[in-house]
Amino acid sequence: MSTISPEHALIYIMVTMSAVDRAMSDNELRDIGTTVKTLPAFRDFHEEKLIPAARECASILQEDGGLDAVFGLVKDALPVRLRETGYALAVEIAAADEFVGAEELRLLQLLRDTLEIDKLLAAAIERGARARHMPL
Repeated sequence: MSTISPEHALIYIMVTMSAVDRAMSDNELRDIGTTVKTLPAFRDFHEEKLIPAARECASILQEDGGLDAVFGLVKDALPVRLRETGYALAVEIAAADEFVGAEELRLLQLLRDTLEIDKLLAAAIERGARARHMPL
């Protein structure tokens, strides 16, 4: 049995992606909040739990082996049918600043491997996010 809920797992994914470059931008934080308010996966999630969940994730990430611990919790908590959603949320947060750096690309690769996301499916998710975040 998992120690976190699927909703917490999705939040952990977004927080981890936002924090990977050691700078959580306003765009990323806004997108996390909007996602929790609007995505059907969070329909039964109470918004006031967002900040405590984000802090829990950040605390785990500070520990030795924190990333592995977070990814283990995420994989255990997410049903297979929500793993694509988790990857898509990570991509959305990475794209929020209109630039995806090397740290974010590496984290996406690790997450893709952890969640066993097919490469073609990952490419489609990434291309969709790129199209949604394309500036004029």
